[in-house]
Amino acid sequence: MDRRLFLKGSAAGAILALAPGKLYSAGPGRASFSGDFSKAAPLAGRYHVVVCGGGPAGFIAAIAAARKGAKVAIIERYGFFGGMATMGYVAPISEFAFAGERVIGGIPWEFVQRLEAMGGAYVEWPKGNVDFDIELYKLCAQRMVLEAGVDIYMHSSLIGCEMEHDIVRRVIIENKNGLESLSGGIFIDATGDGDLAWMAGVPMQPNPDGELQPSSFCFVLSGVDTDSALLRRYMYHSGKKGSSQCTPVREKLLELKQKGADLPDFGGPWFNSVMHKGSVAVNITRGAADSTDNRDFTGNECRLREDIFKFTDALRRNFPEFRECYVASIAPQAGIRESRRILGMHTVTADEYVAGVKYPDSVSRGAHQIDMHASKGSGQVLIKLQQAAYMPYSAMIAGDFPNIIVAGRCISADRKALASLRVQASCMGMGQAAGVAAARCLEEVRAVQDIDVDALVDDLVKMGVIL
Repeated sequence: MDRRLFLKGSAAGAILALAPGKLYSAGPGRASFSGDFSKAAPLAGRYHVVVCGGGPAGFIAAIAAARKGAKVAIIERYGFFGGMATMGYVAPISEFAFAGERVIGGIPWEFVQRLEAMGGAYVEWPKGNVDFDIELYKLCAQRMVLEAGVDIYMHSSLIGCEMEHDIVRRVIIENKNGLESLSGGIFIDATGDGDLAWMAGVPMQPNPDGELQPSSFCFVLSGVDTDSALLRRYMYHSGKKGSSQCTPVREKLLELKQKGADLPDFGGPWFNSVMHKGSVAVNITRGAADSTDNRDFTGNECRLREDIFKFTDALRRNFPEFRECYVASIAPQAGIRESRRILGMHTVTADEYVAGVKYPDSVSRGAHQIDMHASKGSGQVLIKLQQAAYMPYSAMIAGDFPNIIVAGRCISADRKALASLRVQASCMGMGQAAGVAAARCLEEVRAVQDIDVDALVDDLVKMGVIL
């Protein structure tokens, strides 16, 4: 029997010190060995579905699979759910509607409605962008996951997986309990960076020029005059008043840069409601880095943290609306727009996406325009959709891996299509499809490539998905 354990980076050394086995190469940045894995990482639980990552795709996937009757575990390296929303302060949740018509429903929309009932969300029509309270988002997501009966493994890092041929048998996590493993029938990779898929050997989309959209380190400013005309105009993103980019601030900052001011590259800026008077979430910093490279990403965050205070000072000095402002909170990590993408059974192209091509296996939708941020400078390319887009199930699976489904930013898409698909409402829709697909695989006792797609679509529609 061919059993292998694939581990990220130095984690291999930690486990090999505890378990006997033969070490052999498994590709750049990975190591593997054969031996008695149970001594190294004791089994903490057996599950039908294991979801890796608790962001917008992940926590929705876990709820969906559990509601379909599966025994589900979810792994999250932070102590809360929400991903880019709550650990990246990326606001608003974009976007649920196209031309005033909602195109994403089911559990994602239920989440929005419940958050709204808690006083933690405000839906901006006609785009269906959702302003949110960061802390109430965490609480609402947590409640829904627990109500669904999902077992939660917080503060746990995914560091490896045990493979039998191309089948994932267990994932290895590290937390304060030490090294542990979870076994499962179907594994959903909602890590954003495609960590599980990469460890398992799923092929990734090529990136020959190494170009990546930049990260942004978002933060909350308090002491802001949110009643001012400037903020009332640019703090909301319904689309009724044109671009949400704050043009007056952008033009002034570009002017200051031209005159020699010590200001780094920036995007936007975008000011976003956090549901509290006097405070806004700010998306302005910009720095290209590989989020799958620890040193590169760490260095980028250090630079961007400095930039946060440079921009805050510039706002304070040049705009009366920000004269009393201060940095109240910085996101736990920089927001990531682009990293690994699997090479799936189908790759969604920008041409398909913009034209609204409906695939035979469409399982989710997208409404946000293509939004490509330049890796250097302050540029941005926007491409409007001709109609609401579709997301095929075949872009969430790879050909030779019978029990892995991906959801969120790491799906199979070209760079331009990803520049729309990566937004949170779209990721939630993909998560819902992944969770239901995982449950169907178990019910049908079939590989992820072989399930009855028509039955999957029927299940989704019954849950309120708009296809």
